[in-house]
Amino acid sequence: MNNSKLWKKYPLIASELEEVNQFVQKTIKTPHKSLQAALLQMADNGGKYLRPSLLLLAAHAVGKANKQTIKLASSIEILHMATLIHDDIIDDSDERRGNVSIQAAFGKDVAVYTGDLLFTDFFDLMLNAIDENEYLVRNAQTMRKILNGELGQMAERFNLKQTLDDYLGDIKGKTAALFRLAAEEGAHFAGGNIDQSNALAQFGENLGIAFQIVDDILDYSGGKQLNKPTLEDLATGVYSLPLLLALNQPALRDKLLPLLNKKRQMTLADMQKVQSILLDSTVIDDSRKLARQYAQKAIDNLAIFKPNPAVLLLKKLPNTLLTRSF
Repeated sequence: MNNSKLWKKYPLIASELEEVNQFVQKTIKTPHKSLQAALLQMADNGGKYLRPSLLLLAAHAVGKANKQTIKLASSIEILHMATLIHDDIIDDSDERRGNVSIQAAFGKDVAVYTGDLLFTDFFDLMLNAIDENEYLVRNAQTMRKILNGELGQMAERFNLKQTLDDYLGDIKGKTAALFRLAAEEGAHFAGGNIDQSNALAQFGENLGIAFQIVDDILDYSGGKQLNKPTLEDLATGVYSLPLLLALNQPALRDKLLPLLNKKRQMTLADMQKVQSILLDSTVIDDSRKLARQYAQKAIDNLAIFKPNPAVLLLKKLPNTLLTRSF
């Protein structure tokens, strides 16, 4: 299992992540043999298993992981995989996790149905693990938030008037909602009380926002370590935090507008010029500053917990994600 390399030094959840990986591998099934192989490779190659790890750490913060939390951690990773496949269709991405993407290998039509198939796998696992109506509803609401966040981002493509509030609203949905669900479910289904579950839900949301901001920074400053090409968002008209901050500075805006007004006609040289303008300004540092603020909010959300190995790991996680380069 390649996914757990990030967590090998944390024996608290390493063996449980192996169980999650086995569950994911066992759950993903399609009669299309070459597609099946590609999906299993995607599941086992390059993914950080961050969301399942968050769920399991939340469980250990209040009690212990169990068969139910293992199933839920698996369901959340499969849901995440489904959203990645659909993202690659929308963005016309050729690569995912260091390999040819599903849509590039098999075509957009097969990729759409494959993502949909994984959604059904998610629901099967979730329904098998949960018998509380409240959390069945919570899962459905999370899917709605993810999709509304993605649709909101699509609606803002090439929009030079997009605000910071628009951006934050979209990433709360498309990214942070799943982080929130993972942390909340881990706490609840390991026996946590309502205050603990709510605190970990807030932790997950703030961590997810910080994570996405760093991801958007890396879209301009990252290199070969990334599992997606740099400048991909810019090419598709997704204006993330660094660019939005630059557009709020008149001098930078004047430099950027002639390039951004080309929209889909921007060449690689144009995009690299946009990148240079941002990297030569303060907007990357300003973006990191906002990411640090949300990371600190996440750490503060853990104040109600008595120290234990899982809580200590959770407190370290925001700053670990802030300094990532992948």
